[in-house]
Amino acid sequence: MRKPALPIIPKPVLYVIANVALLFLWVWFFRPVYPYLKTIFTREEFRTNQVVLLFVIFLIFLQVRKGDLRPRPDSLPQLYLPALFLTLGGSALFLVSERYLDINTLSASMFGLASYGLLGLWIGPQRWVQGLPAALLLIGALPFGEHMQTFIGYPVRILTAGLVGDGLAALGVHSIGIDTILVFENGISQVDLPCRGVKSLWTGGLFLLAVTWIERRPFNLRWLWVALVFAFLLLVNNLVRVAALVAVGQVMEWRLLAEMIHIPLGVLGFAIACAAAVWLLRRIDSQEGRSIKTRNTLASTHRPAWLVLALSATVLVMIVLYAPRPQSAAAQSLPNWQLPADIQPDPWPLTHEEIQWLSQIGAESANRWRFRWHDQTGSILIVSSTTWRAHHHPERCFEVYGLTVNGSHTYLAAPDFPLRLVSLGKDRQRSPLSAVYWLQSADRATDDYASRIWSDLAPERQRWVQITILFEKTGNPISDNSLELYNALRLSVGRSLQGGKQP
Repeated sequence: MRKPALPIIPKPVLYVIANVALLFLWVWFFRPVYPYLKTIFTREEFRTNQVVLLFVIFLIFLQVRKGDLRPRPDSLPQLYLPALFLTLGGSALFLVSERYLDINTLSASMFGLASYGLLGLWIGPQRWVQGLPAALLLIGALPFGEHMQTFIGYPVRILTAGLVGDGLAALGVHSIGIDTILVFENGISQVDLPCRGVKSLWTGGLFLLAVTWIERRPFNLRWLWVALVFAFLLLVNNLVRVAALVAVGQVMEWRLLAEMIHIPLGVLGFAIACAAAVWLLRRIDSQEGRSIKTRNTLASTHRPAWLVLALSATVLVMIVLYAPRPQSAAAQSLPNWQLPADIQPDPWPLTHEEIQWLSQIGAESANRWRFRWHDQTGSILIVSSTTWRAHHHPERCFEVYGLTVNGSHTYLAAPDFPLRLVSLGKDRQRSPLSAVYWLQSADRATDDYASRIWSDLAPERQRWVQITILFEKTGNPISDNSLELYNALRLSVGRSLQGGKQP
């Protein structure tokens, strides 16, 4: 008696099953990124980025409706090397970022690039190349650039200040050093403009990608040349702006004039650089004018059956290899802060919610005191950690507690001791309160978060602390008494950090 024939599963159904399995592994591999993305989509301080993101998504939706960007989930992935290299390269860099750098923004960027590479295995190569600027623009619309400019901005700021200082020295002005230039430029340019400083690199990058996409220009060596020239023009603009501000406000001591010209200088230079970039970009042949040899690419591209299995196996191996950067387990050696007796410290315990939040972001310890120093009273908060995640801008906390941040700028309490002065408002009254904070390790102090983040890239992390002082009364935060308080705290904390020795 003949056995009944087994039902034959159609190939398109098998392809869908294999693709869904690969997609499941892909989603599972990048699961550490999702809490960060959820934070971006829900927190109020990212409202501007969310609006930009929605606008970019809307533009992409319109372009998709006009074109033929239709992935085929019922077909096997194609062996398209550029998309495959982006998929595997982005995934590998994601592993490296999570294991050695612990930077959410970089990990999220790799997730976006690798995912677009994976999409390129199911759509036509020409459409995939044309859509690459839109994918990069989508990534750039997220607040990744804000943190990436921190990493890029720190060396650029130092380099710019050094070049300006050398130029002034060549002209006979030897009394202005790098720290003076950095502090003066920060104090003048309190307005956070996208065309100011290294932020213009990221803003300019978004502008160049948008024009490339709209003008349908190809990515090639000529485009790369345009991008390099554009970046050079933006850096030169920043250099000229800083030099002009320092020459007018610091050398000639016309600070009011420097405050008046710093915005026009930044906007004018940025506009000139953008106009030059558009002119150069339009000299590149449009993709519309090229012969379309890939009209039937989906039908003619090689689609080996082993590729989906190889990709699934590779992603599975990367899931097994995934390991986040280990956190320090040296809690038993935490310093026991002994504040100077002159400030009359009175412990003020943090709430359970505050302790829980600080622990979640990587704080090793957090201590708070009330103090009295001569005629000044207030509170001191010291947060210790070996990861920069635990140290954040206190301005955000002040706003949570109902205070209004009216201004913030750097002040040099000593040549090697920059700190951040914050002017606060309460009950719609301007500046009834003030605050001061800085970041400190065993051998240095800074108010620059970029410097703090860069220190974490070392193989052996240092322990850093963030000291925040909130004064309860209106007063002069840079008076002689206040400066004595900051130096006393700095020395006390420094002694505690040096090998755990107590002051």
